[in-house]
Amino acid sequence: MAKYAYPAVFTAEEEGGYSVNFPDIEACYTCGETMAEALEMAQDILSLRMCDIEDNGEAIPEPSDIRKMQTANNEIVSLVACDTVEYRKLYDDRTVKKTLTIPLWLNTAAEKAEINFSSVLRSALINQLGL
Repeated sequence: MAKYAYPAVFTAEEEGGYSVNFPDIEACYTCGETMAEALEMAQDILSLRMCDIEDNGEAIPEPSDIRKMQTANNEIVSLVACDTVEYRKLYDDRTVKKTLTIPLWLNTAAEKAEINFSSVLRSALINQLGL
């Protein structure tokens, strides 16, 4: 899980709107009616595809040098950034059940103190992982 930036080609369509393609990433394209909407959609699809790549253990593609990319008259190249950690926090907040083992004396003390085990574990993991 990381932060990424890739060049995207924004193509002005004759019928209006923009199509967006990420040449370095397979199956990574979208569109929008305005440039602002196309950029928002580009960030979303880039985040989604990078999460898929991470989850599948695929090699992270090297981004092309934006200065060397050739474009047509109706195209603009722009870097689009994403953060897969933030994307996952926003869109995948499902919970999973985990079984843990702790000493009985610690369990007793925590229950007496009305400690929420899930909350403590979540906080500890976030802290340990630097998230």
